[in-house]
Amino acid sequence: MAMTTAHVSSIFMDKVADWLTRTALSGASLEQIVRGFCERIAAAGLPVIRVHLSFAMLHPLYDALGFTWRQQSGLEIEGYRHDNGNNDVFLKSPYFQLLSNGLDYLRRKIPADGPVEFPVFEDLRRENVTDYIAFMQPFGDDSVQGMMGSWSTDAPGGFTEEMVGALMRLQNYLAVAAKMAVLDKLASNMLTTYLGMDAGQRVLKGQVRRGDGETIRAALVMGDMRESTSLADKESRQDYIDTLNAFFDALAAPFNRNGGQILSFLGDGFLAVYPCDRHREPSREAAQAAMSAVRQAQIRMEDLNAGRRKTGLHPISFGLGLHIGNVMFGNVGLRDRLTFSAFGSAVNEVVRLQELTKKHECDVIASEAFADYCESEWINLGDRKLRGVRQKVTIMKPAPATEALRRDDVVADLRHQALSEAERLILLHRDAAAGKPDKRAPRLLDKFLQ
Repeated sequence: MAMTTAHVSSIFMDKVADWLTRTALSGASLEQIVRGFCERIAAAGLPVIRVHLSFAMLHPLYDALGFTWRQQSGLEIEGYRHDNGNNDVFLKSPYFQLLSNGLDYLRRKIPADGPVEFPVFEDLRRENVTDYIAFMQPFGDDSVQGMMGSWSTDAPGGFTEEMVGALMRLQNYLAVAAKMAVLDKLASNMLTTYLGMDAGQRVLKGQVRRGDGETIRAALVMGDMRESTSLADKESRQDYIDTLNAFFDALAAPFNRNGGQILSFLGDGFLAVYPCDRHREPSREAAQAAMSAVRQAQIRMEDLNAGRRKTGLHPISFGLGLHIGNVMFGNVGLRDRLTFSAFGSAVNEVVRLQELTKKHECDVIASEAFADYCESEWINLGDRKLRGVRQKVTIMKPAPATEALRRDDVVADLRHQALSEAERLILLHRDAAAGKPDKRAPRLLDKFLQ
């Protein structure tokens, strides 16, 4: 049990505030800020045994960042995507009461027994919490983004007025530091999501002017959906978008890891690159990583189509072109509207190789240059003149695999890879058992999370 402190040292509180300022300016992550803050207020004598902090985030996949710190066990971090569904826990939380009534604070003493106002108080009572303060801190007067959280103590008399004053003062410093970290993370999230990991990091490091770039060597993958025009005509707009996303989840996902990155989506196709050095061994590693992703993608497409057949939908066919060569990699476009992309003869060639899968009625066609770096067996399809390419190119298709990949291994491996940093860092509310939702909850939550 925490000791009730008769006096809160203003000197120690000033030290925590100074640390928050320095840490925010140093570019620390939100996790570092929250962990360091909680440890410091506990060390300074504030009898806080539990802190929960949630930060609204603008992110294509996720709602918010959330942390729960306990004096005994440290920091816990969890995450939820946009499509969690059930709002029951949020509806019955102090946070919902804050939002629905436009309140900044909510304070409650936690009784040792008897009924409680909010279900979460049952959990707090088991942790011997005696006093609880929930709060909402917008990031600016006109902002709908911000921080929600709570302070909990097990001190016999609860928080003293002096402790409450110290927490309210530090809360402002914490909000400023958190806002800087959130904005920094937002920039990284957006650039990584829309440009890819490598391109996003290049832009963040200052490669932002038109013409900035370099020539790299890379294994290239061009993927495309077959008969997409026919599907678009048959399906509603939303159904077609869902089909396209399911296709990308199945076919493209394996090429966005193990050294590969999706550089761009081109309508119903995508371009992936596996950058490598110019020597044979790095080229071999890049090509084999791409080929491993091809096998995984084929299995995932088989599973996707099996599910589509069960629901009466047409299966989706696809084509993959594989090549290796030098690629120009950088910013092109208008002076005030740029894109980060790969271009050059090798990119043109991999596009043409993908197109040949239609003529040869196979899923995958590679150049001989790519196949030479792979240990797989290949079938020579002869020399072909590629449109826009001077010299003929020897094209290959993979021989039937002698050792099939296990579907369970592919699914488990990709599920593990999908647990990104954001997945582990994000929390605002949890799913709960079915309950009749309050229609106000999604609107209030959406407003806070915009």
